[in-house]
Amino acid sequence: MAKVELIMPKMGESVAEATVIKWLKAVGDYIEVDESVLEIATDKVDSEVPSAVNGVLIEILYNEDDVVKVGESIAIIETDANDASNNNKSNAKFESKVSTPASIISSESHSIHPEELIKELTEKVLESNSLSKVSDSNKFYSPLVRSIAQQEDIDLGELDAIVGSGKNGRVTKKDLFAYLKVRSSKPSSHLKTIKVSSKSSSESIISHAPANILPMEGDEIIEMDRMRKMIANHMVMSKQVSPHVTSFVEADVTNLVLWRNSVKDDFLKKEGQKITFTPIFVDAVVKAIKDFPMINVAVDGTNIIKRNHINIGMAAALPSGNLIVPVIKDADQKNMIGLTKTINDLAKRARSNELKPDEISGGTFTLTNVGGFGNIMGTPIINQPQVAIMAVGAIVKKPAVMETEMGDVIAIRHKMFCSLSYDHRVVDGSLGGSFLRRFADYLESFDKDMSI
Repeated sequence: MAKVELIMPKMGESVAEATVIKWLKAVGDYIEVDESVLEIATDKVDSEVPSAVNGVLIEILYNEDDVVKVGESIAIIETDANDASNNNKSNAKFESKVSTPASIISSESHSIHPEELIKELTEKVLESNSLSKVSDSNKFYSPLVRSIAQQEDIDLGELDAIVGSGKNGRVTKKDLFAYLKVRSSKPSSHLKTIKVSSKSSSESIISHAPANILPMEGDEIIEMDRMRKMIANHMVMSKQVSPHVTSFVEADVTNLVLWRNSVKDDFLKKEGQKITFTPIFVDAVVKAIKDFPMINVAVDGTNIIKRNHINIGMAAALPSGNLIVPVIKDADQKNMIGLTKTINDLAKRARSNELKPDEISGGTFTLTNVGGFGNIMGTPIINQPQVAIMAVGAIVKKPAVMETEMGDVIAIRHKMFCSLSYDHRVVDGSLGGSFLRRFADYLESFDKDMSI
């Protein structure tokens, strides 16, 4: 028999930890290779952790609601000695999934004791992450716990005093709620009201809403789920960070509507997939970005980061009503067929909650289709740290004046409103308006005779 550690995998560039949501396997259960063992959650996405080996789960190292650092062991799996050779191969594959930056662990680190290695990794990750999750007492707190603490005006000193029931004395959500019950029963004069003066973007909370709203008879109180809270926090933060300006233009999209109608049946037969308007919109966005590359930037203090890649995020509504933004990486390197297949795949897996963390990160520009809800236009909120977001409305038939050789005529055309919200810190009206107009020009000049 051999014992193999199940490691918390790396889940994106900026993700240093994850919360254990639910164990799918119990101690004593047999697990096959690639079978999911537990569900985890980060501030970006929920996902499952599969096993890299065949074996029996003999030890669970963390409870549900515990926060685990990337690279830490979360469970022990005992493998059959008869499968040793296969497990060795699986282990190599498994270890490759946990990518540790070379700056954190060098080749010499293999001689370090595992406990020392994990400690060093944790320290380095925290040093490289400006959003430290550690208090002066060296206690770690999950994003959820810290968010609740901020909402309830609990400072770090008060939080450190709470006895936690989690792993290594970690304070869980249940511990915090239990403390709040006791706390609320004390006289108000004994309560601390110190607020954290500086809030990072990930620690932003919905703090400006009216407090103590009294429900009326018949009202239903619905608590936000975890994803909705993160969306709300992100939107509030974006409005606080970026001075939003929105420009509008109406585009004649008759040619692309006629083209799609003429190719959709053949495309379905040939490729086995439906072609929507989204890849056409993404293609036009990419072309406009190439013409105006300063729209594809990010702001870091007083520095402007000009992105080398064109990664287009597409906002997608989930069955739960929440929103997620999968990212089309290097969209400028894909043709219409490639864009269509990528978009369809991302949209399908978004609805079934099968997206990987790195598939919703790294976007440089976002496109949202409010027309899918029957809306003719919208004023979207910028997806930080990007500086612009495009919204396309519903395509509707309208009478329009057209210039011909015989003079002006009124014809029925397919029209669509497009809006661009942009960060006025770095994008002025000239750049934002010109980019939006160029996007519309590409739609209006679409070749209805294009083959695919």
